[in-house]
Amino acid sequence: MINDATFGAGCFWCIEACFKDVKGILEVYPGYAGGSNDSANYNDVCSGSTGHAEVARIVFDSDQISFEKLLELFWFVHNPTQLNRQGNDIGTQYRSVVFYHNEEQKKKAQFYKEKLNDSQVWENPVVTEISILPDFYPAEEYHKNYLELNPQNPYCQSIVRPKVDKFKKIFKDIVSIKKGY
Repeated sequence: MINDATFGAGCFWCIEACFKDVKGILEVYPGYAGGSNDSANYNDVCSGSTGHAEVARIVFDSDQISFEKLLELFWFVHNPTQLNRQGNDIGTQYRSVVFYHNEEQKKKAQFYKEKLNDSQVWENPVVTEISILPDFYPAEEYHKNYLELNPQNPYCQSIVRPKVDKFKKIFKDIVSIKKGY
């Protein structure tokens, strides 16, 4: 069965690059969600004035990968204890957020967040926002497959590539390894 999940975990280039080769994920769309503006573009969202977060909308086959597994991957790929930031990316546009598509996703995300906090996986509490997906605005075309198309970009070399390499090493049983970027 085909489903959607939408996550914000800092820069959408990182989220897309980590999730795109996971078995059962059919497509990953970088974009924007969660703000009050009825449109979104990279320059406006980066200004921090729109309320939108950089997100990835993930289309997946739930017969191959569960939403719970996606949550596990989501919480691994970033630091969910940092409020409105990931590393040097600072602002509400980089917040940790699960935008749920239905009540079942909401319950699972809330349960998983509580479980992480109860088990004290991190020294600080998980601050991930869990909100219904309002509108999703696809990012500009040049953001799609950004790491693959821009491997020499300094941000990709210092932030995205190491994160993807670590992700693929940890989750090698469910990730298709592609060479060349």
